[in-house]
Amino acid sequence: MRRFKTIVLLTFAVVFLHSCSLDFSSKHLKLLYWQAPSMLNPFLSSGTKDMEAASIVIEPLARYDANANRIPILATKIPTIENGGIPEDRRSITWHLREDVVWSDGTPLTAHDVVFSWQYCTHEEAGCTAKDSFRDVEQVVAVNDHTVRIDFVKPNPFPFGPFVGSICPVLQAEQFKDCLGLRAQECTRENFYPIGTGPYIVDRFRANDTVVYRANPRYREEDKPFFRKVVIKGGGDAPSAARAVLQTGEFDYAWNLQIEPEVLSSMRESGKGEVVTAFGSQVERIMVNQTNNDASLDSDTRSVFMDGNNPHPFLSDLSVRRALSLAIDRQVLVDIGYGIAGEPTCNVISLPEQYVSKINDDCKIQDIEEANRILDEAGWVRGTDGIRAKDGVRLSLLYQTSTNSVRQGTQSLIKDMWQQIGVETELRNIDAAVFFGSDAGSPDTLQKFYADVQMYTNSFEGNDPSNYVEGWQCENVPGPHNQWVGVNISRGCSEEYDMLLETLSETFDPAQRIVIIKQLNDMVVQNYWEIPLIHRARVSAKSNSLKGFELNGWDSELWNIADWYREE
Repeated sequence: MRRFKTIVLLTFAVVFLHSCSLDFSSKHLKLLYWQAPSMLNPFLSSGTKDMEAASIVIEPLARYDANANRIPILATKIPTIENGGIPEDRRSITWHLREDVVWSDGTPLTAHDVVFSWQYCTHEEAGCTAKDSFRDVEQVVAVNDHTVRIDFVKPNPFPFGPFVGSICPVLQAEQFKDCLGLRAQECTRENFYPIGTGPYIVDRFRANDTVVYRANPRYREEDKPFFRKVVIKGGGDAPSAARAVLQTGEFDYAWNLQIEPEVLSSMRESGKGEVVTAFGSQVERIMVNQTNNDASLDSDTRSVFMDGNNPHPFLSDLSVRRALSLAIDRQVLVDIGYGIAGEPTCNVISLPEQYVSKINDDCKIQDIEEANRILDEAGWVRGTDGIRAKDGVRLSLLYQTSTNSVRQGTQSLIKDMWQQIGVETELRNIDAAVFFGSDAGSPDTLQKFYADVQMYTNSFEGNDPSNYVEGWQCENVPGPHNQWVGVNISRGCSEEYDMLLETLSETFDPAQRIVIIKQLNDMVVQNYWEIPLIHRARVSAKSNSLKGFELNGWDSELWNIADWYREE
């Protein structure tokens, strides 16, 4: 009898422990970001993977949902003229903060934190990737502990730049008070372990590798989040990330599956997960360096704009840039690398539809003959090796991108296309965590741009590109002066462009604003500062047991992670 009781008790213990283990593991969420996060401060990084990894910790006043609608996060409501948040003169916007929000260390969120975040990003000695969000901001004022007013230097037709979206969150003033200006990059502890108001707290951060989070016990929503622990694992590649969700079931979610369509199709047949897609503003494009990137130059000169006095030896020729674009067969790139997750595009703004220019669509048809004619006319002559040259300068370029099978396939195809017009191309790929990283000392980041051309995807948050088009201002060129965090990566600079931006900032009529934004798009693509290739859908994978997930093409893909749960 005693032996029977022992067996029963042991059996019960095993079952109980097993059930606890299952319950414990079911409360763990495992995410694969094969482009590993390198820091958790969006103000200092232009990498999407960094912004998303930070978005579950630090939050903005409002963000965008999956339908590109603004939704309040730290604010009680979205300010409008009707509710009094935006005055008739449009010279300010007033946000009311939720009074039930505290930082994860237990201290209250106040308007002072919002004011400080503005001061942090706009400090004259700092480089801040969200600086355009504060264009024309005169001051940010704490009206009281839970009310903040943003005053503009003139009437503002689009006042939703500051603190809206994952690229422009609110930092805790107490934590970052000693990190202003030149010290911003030095605050490693703060940049890796920010104190936040979001559903999770950073437990462990290993740059370019792993981030471990635990649930925030002070999160404002009762019984959320469902998952007690979240792990973002970086490294590897997109195919292995997809396999870990769709075939082996080791992970719950895999981000940014830039994979050949036939490979992804075969993986989804395993039945352990599903592929989710959503089109937003994402455009794969080639950045065309307007500055001299010669390796013999020193770090204060190489790929530095220098007020336009350091031009690229041959990409400063518009004829060369135009020929490079005409030689590309974008439909072939889509068919081989993207399938239904991509469409050829000739614009840097490919959605929302009302902002899409229709006058650049000739690029969708490859025209090798016209590209050759343009180069002939411009005096670029083929040598005995077939490569063109002029005044001793050869059309030989370095083409770099992040390490990814689709991107390497695209590189190879474009190299062959450019060879047909007498352009020699050296291909280089860089680990994604480094290429999209934020290390100001690294020579391999996209901001340094130590190549002639480079390729990746860029996008904007929400359904209005007003802030996005400000990225091509001359003052946004990255360089030593702003710790290499400027967002005008191609170094394209035009007084005419900046003047048109100024006109946009003074235009209130919605129809006229659309016209101006299209004109700005056209200036970027017709100057060939960037060569748009493919309008990309976001493509990710989730396990069948993961519920509450809704792919967002307009903000962080983790925008509603507090609502995610597991259903076994």
